Amino acid sequence: MNLIRYIKKELYVEDCAVSRLVEKHSTPLFVYSKAMIAHNWRQFESPEFKNKQMVCYAVKANSNISILSTLAKLGAGFDVVSQGELARVIAAGGDPKRIIFSGVGKKSSEIAYALDAGIFSFNVESEAELYRINKVAAGINKIATISIRVNPDVSVDTHPYISTGLKENKFGVSIEDAKPLYIQAKTLSHVSLKGIDFHIGSQITDISPFLDSIDRMLQLIDELSDLGISLTHLNVGGGIGVQYDNKSPLLATNYVKAVFEKVKQRDLTLIFEPGRAVVANAGVLITEIELIKNNGEKNFAIVDAAMNDLLRPALYGAWHNIHPVVEHDNLTSKVYDVVGPVCESSDFLGKNRTLAIEEGDYLAIFSTGAYSFCMSSNYNSRPKAAEVLIDGDTAHLISKRESINDLWRNEVLIK
Repeated sequence: MNLIRYIKKELYVEDCAVSRLVEKHSTPLFVYSKAMIAHNWRQFESPEFKNKQMVCYAVKANSNISILSTLAKLGAGFDVVSQGELARVIAAGGDPKRIIFSGVGKKSSEIAYALDAGIFSFNVESEAELYRINKVAAGINKIATISIRVNPDVSVDTHPYISTGLKENKFGVSIEDAKPLYIQAKTLSHVSLKGIDFHIGSQITDISPFLDSIDRMLQLIDELSDLGISLTHLNVGGGIGVQYDNKSPLLATNYVKAVFEKVKQRDLTLIFEPGRAVVANAGVLITEIELIKNNGEKNFAIVDAAMNDLLRPALYGAWHNIHPVVEHDNLTSKVYDVVGPVCESSDFLGKNRTLAIEEGDYLAIFSTGAYSFCMSSNYNSRPKAAEVLIDGDTAHLISKRESINDLWRNEVLIK
């Protein structure tokens, strides 16, 4: 399903013309399709195994409260990595009993907050954290349900900044250290061992690393069973890639089917944690071309969005498709670097793009529903963009554009 498409050379999101959205909300502007988010979500739900799975949306991908509410109404669980994300989910109507708390640095106050909320489980990422959770739970007379995040040490073809399942990564515990840690956990008074968890990285387009990791986890589950430690769920994390360029992504339905095929003889509940795969391709960033510049060797399209709005190109060298919102018939195409006004040479949104454009045109930067607005900042004292969620022919403003005064709203002027 693609509800972000051109109709007679003009970009639409569902039934809304993007040019009309810009007239009302200005730019930079993030626009999301509610129907695409729902469609992408449903690709992870397997009717055949409905009672043996829990799908937990990774909140860090896009944490707008209206998007969380949309997913909560679809019955989603949630994967959170901070008290703030947990509070967002609860405010959006998410069920705490369907929340997984991940992350390597959970504060004691965050653990207590999550226990009071009644979350489903913690993903434990170190021995130190295991003892911290037990101590906090004992202090408030609660039992913390846990799984341990185990690194299968499976290499994946992705950017090193988003590879998470190797020994050199900060996440989880090595597969060699996992068994002793489970044995320790079994002796603790205020934790309840329920599962095992892994997450090998993001933007993965090959299914074999996932299946290899599952094989290693199942072997460890069997070894733990022999020691009298019986686990009831396997959390396979997230990480399925989406189409940013010409790479063919994994189909979520094929991925889910292959994972269930691996464990169908087991009495295990499967937990999935998709984020990017749910929201990335459901969003576009709209920006206005302020100036066209030629320095003799290169053409620049200087736009009003920047690395503070969309950090991925500067941070990862990420590639996003870029096209005019309204396509021209009578302009000659040229090769441009699409750059923002921030005072950094790394402030680019796309390099060497062939575009037929002129000053005042609007550009759409595609696949910006994930790790885009949620990573934005006020660098160079730039207000954050607005966000709009499209539902058919209705556009809902779900995040107001910041004003100049908002930039120092929480600062204290000493007189």
